[in-house]
Amino acid sequence: MARYRNCLDTSTDTEGDTDPVSTGRQEIPIIPELVAPPADRTDKWAVRTRERYAAVHTLLADGVSMRSIGARLGLARGTVRRFARAATVEELLVNTGTGQRRSLLEEFKPYLHQRWNEGCTNATELFHEIKARGYRGGPKIVLNYLHPFRTSGHIPRTVRKPPSVRRVVSWLMSDPTNLDPDDRQRLDTILTASPELTALAGHIRAFATMMRQLRGHELEQWMKAADADDLPALHSFVRGLRRDFDAVTAGLTLPWSSGPVEGHVNRIKTIKRQMFGRAKPDLLRKRILLSG
Repeated sequence: MARYRNCLDTSTDTEGDTDPVSTGRQEIPIIPELVAPPADRTDKWAVRTRERYAAVHTLLADGVSMRSIGARLGLARGTVRRFARAATVEELLVNTGTGQRRSLLEEFKPYLHQRWNEGCTNATELFHEIKARGYRGGPKIVLNYLHPFRTSGHIPRTVRKPPSVRRVVSWLMSDPTNLDPDDRQRLDTILTASPELTALAGHIRAFATMMRQLRGHELEQWMKAADADDLPALHSFVRGLRRDFDAVTAGLTLPWSSGPVEGHVNRIKTIKRQMFGRAKPDLLRKRILLSG
């Protein structure tokens, strides 16, 4: 999704539009945020990112494996993979923040604007409404945010921000029938803007169907279809599947799972940690047998 970040802007629209005559209030004009383009960033974080990006791609060009690159540069393997997959360093500098924490209220602001425009100006009531929708902050934040609208008599009018890459990924990884209608509409708009993303969504949903319906015999056909499209991240996933093809096919075909085994492993780790690492295997064995 990070490669197609520019497609996320297609899902934005104006929230909270009302007729100022009917409410007797004046709308606040939309003021775009002043954010430095990735190419113009000169902060310490951006400089370090450019240096690491150049180092990773130089070593990749020399044929060095990602594991070895991580050891040489002191980076986690996932970090090396993220740098390696980025087509340009600007992809890594977009949406990295300005050093300020994202407000807990951020994703609920459009809803607050909508309710305010509908005539609900009770901060306590609005707090309880957004709390029921997942807000984790306190009422004071809501009260402080709404106070300027009350004193100035202005109705907020905002342009909804595009969804984050992580949020769109969560939409793609969810069953479309379980998505909120608004999220599903925004996802459809994003997919329509890019044939590659449409293909990506199709492959994800086909794999999910194959996995849930235990149709492992279709795995080879799915991998060939994924390799045929220009989706490097999926190509990496397919290479991983091919390295253990028989086991993956069995996992997508047979009705058994390793869930019970994982549960026992988790139980053993819990017992071991209760002894703060001071017990020898014989005592650990006795505790495991007695707890069973």
